[in-house]
Amino acid sequence: MNLHKLTKIAAIAIAVLSVLFLGFLMGATEDGADNKWITPLIYLSYFVLAICVGVVLVYVLKNLFSDKDNLKKTLISVGLFAGVILVSYILAGDDLVKANGEVYSGSTTKLVGAGLNAFYILTVIAIGAMVWSGFTKIKK
Repeated sequence: MNLHKLTKIAAIAIAVLSVLFLGFLMGATEDGADNKWITPLIYLSYFVLAICVGVVLVYVLKNLFSDKDNLKKTLISVGLFAGVILVSYILAGDDLVKANGEVYSGSTTKLVGAGLNAFYILTVIAIGAMVWSGFTKIKK
């Protein structure tokens, strides 16, 4: 049995169990007597999420390392993204901020600023890529 068929069967089984457990949760009363289902189902959802992430990583890594050109493009993209994050962090300020009666440290404000800077830079890149793509289509 190949891996694709096995994951398809596992996905169907997880979907059926999910519907069954959803019925248990919806049938639980609000007074807390039947809420014993909630904690185990949360841990089950963490387990299922970990399995799904693991399967996705296996497929991605398998396909990534099977093609050298694809690996090179991926590493370049990851490097460029890391460069954007580095530039964003360098440009971020580290002033103390007082808001809602709390004082936030310089490292916290630097991380928030870096996140905002990265968002702005990536937004400009995305808009530029869309404009460039539209321009080249019109040009052809």
